[in-house]
Amino acid sequence: MSPIRVLMVEDDPGLGKFLNACLKKQGYLVVPATTGAEALSLARSHHPDLVLLDLGLPDMDGMEVLRGLRTWSQAPVVVLSARSQERQKAEALDSGADDYLTKPFGVVELTARLRVAVRHLLRKEAAEPVVAAGDLRVDLESRKATLKGEDLHLTPLEFRLLAALARRQGKVATHQQLLTEVWGSSQADQTQYLHLYMRQLRHKIEADPKRPRFFRTESGVGYRLVLDQDPAAGG
Repeated sequence: MSPIRVLMVEDDPGLGKFLNACLKKQGYLVVPATTGAEALSLARSHHPDLVLLDLGLPDMDGMEVLRGLRTWSQAPVVVLSARSQERQKAEALDSGADDYLTKPFGVVELTARLRVAVRHLLRKEAAEPVVAAGDLRVDLESRKATLKGEDLHLTPLEFRLLAALARRQGKVATHQQLLTEVWGSSQADQTQYLHLYMRQLRHKIEADPKRPRFFRTESGVGYRLVLDQDPAAGG
């Protein structure tokens, strides 16, 4: 397999050097950019497999870069931002980002999020109908879910919610994305439905619903299904 090409969009020299070293150590091929315009140009000429995108760029807002990329590229985008507000995280995800890291972050968190993004990329290419998260298996084609080999007895809505999370291959799904996909666009603001059904899923699937292994809550943003039970990627 050829090295995964990462477009790294970061204007801070110190952080850029840190990211470059981390990415190369993990075996990625790095294409650096320090402005939004340069990022969009390099994306078209280098066709990256993965994008690390800082939102605070000197020439344009990173959200503009994200929207520009999404007009033609489906490469996973992990947003890097000092913006910790939940609304801005949700806006980035709803605009097509696959994940986000809030500055400051450490090497363990960075590499875990990259693994999730790469895993999503590879599984999307393979188009596997079965998504595995530890001993939880979700068969999207036959619409069945099993835990430790035993069938899970889920209602149609519960399965649709589980499938919506599974299809994202470890990516975070926002409240709005889940509500629209499972209940329809007219219910996109009814977060009480989502919270209720997530509690029901946890009670049916988690050994300890108060300390979930499979379903990670992204506070104020949404949920993600933790694949392969990677401690660094979930909680």
